[in-house]
Amino acid sequence: MIYWIITSVAVLTVTFFIVINMKAFGGVPKGKRLKRIRQSKLYKKKQFRNISHTPSITEGYKMWKVTYDFLLGKKDPLLKPLNEIPSIRTNLKNIGKNEDVFIWLGHSSYYLQTDGVSFLIDPVLSLYGSPFKYFNKAFKGSDIFKPEDIPCIDYLVITHDHFDHLDYPTVKSIEERTGMAIIPLGVGAHLERWGYPETKLIEEEWGTEVVLKNDIKVAFTPARHFSGRRVRQNDTLWSSYVLITPTKRIFLGGDSGYDSHFKIIGEQYGPFDYAVLENGQYGEAWRYIHTLPEDVIQAGIDLKAEHILPVHAAKFALALHPWNEPLQKITALGKEKNRSILTPIIGEVVHLNQSEQQFTAWWES
Repeated sequence: MIYWIITSVAVLTVTFFIVINMKAFGGVPKGKRLKRIRQSKLYKKKQFRNISHTPSITEGYKMWKVTYDFLLGKKDPLLKPLNEIPSIRTNLKNIGKNEDVFIWLGHSSYYLQTDGVSFLIDPVLSLYGSPFKYFNKAFKGSDIFKPEDIPCIDYLVITHDHFDHLDYPTVKSIEERTGMAIIPLGVGAHLERWGYPETKLIEEEWGTEVVLKNDIKVAFTPARHFSGRRVRQNDTLWSSYVLITPTKRIFLGGDSGYDSHFKIIGEQYGPFDYAVLENGQYGEAWRYIHTLPEDVIQAGIDLKAEHILPVHAAKFALALHPWNEPLQKITALGKEKNRSILTPIIGEVVHLNQSEQQFTAWWES
């Protein structure tokens, strides 16, 4: 009996180390990178911290109950769409360098081009938002863009290292077509393991400003979230970004719960022409680390944003709300609060120099 117990433990241990060392799980910060992390004011007691105390779960909820409900509880019949998600297969390679556009690629992935410079943000273009196939599969129709559809880009931008924002197959496949990668401190360990040279990495922490091509400046700004692809959490930083160009100001939000940082960023860098904000995969139990729709509206107000572009919905079921609820709520709240909410179909071109573009309520059909 003891022999079988020892054997089973040994097999499970070996299996765990084989799995956790798959390339999809990325790398571990060490050497010069680890030294930088330890010297950061954001790094305390061996992990990065948010500005405010941020519990992983809201008071009044139990982690075991939330986990049970997510994995085994009764699901909403509209957790996943009954029909194919509508989309437009725009040829990204045919977009002229003089066009200022935003193109949502599903979930939190989007292509952005302004002032002659191209950016690709959090590209997850695999069929699955996880390290394993057949887990967290994309909704049918939401997965029309593939890594090979991505043109040569000036900057790859990563907000944090979760699997639904940093996708190994996608990021690996576009390395040769990527000029530079803009990433939070520590995330370079993943990219270097996947073949990105150190010279391609702009890896910084909150408060850093970097001058890019064509007189564009990027600022690394706070978010209220967490990180981790392996066993340890928060060993890499998470970030939002501010793009300041000769013609406009754009906020790239990443994942974040609501907090004072939105107002601070708005006062320092606003007003913004556009704010790309997380709206989806939320729940009351996670409101400290994911914004609820009403929080998205308030964040837009705090940022002094003229237009809100909601993302983080309509591709994966990572929460328990109906798949289309985030878009229903954000558009209703936008009308109530007189805010401009832009809701393109996946692949639809948003012309950033046209302030009066109209979009359909495509999630209702």
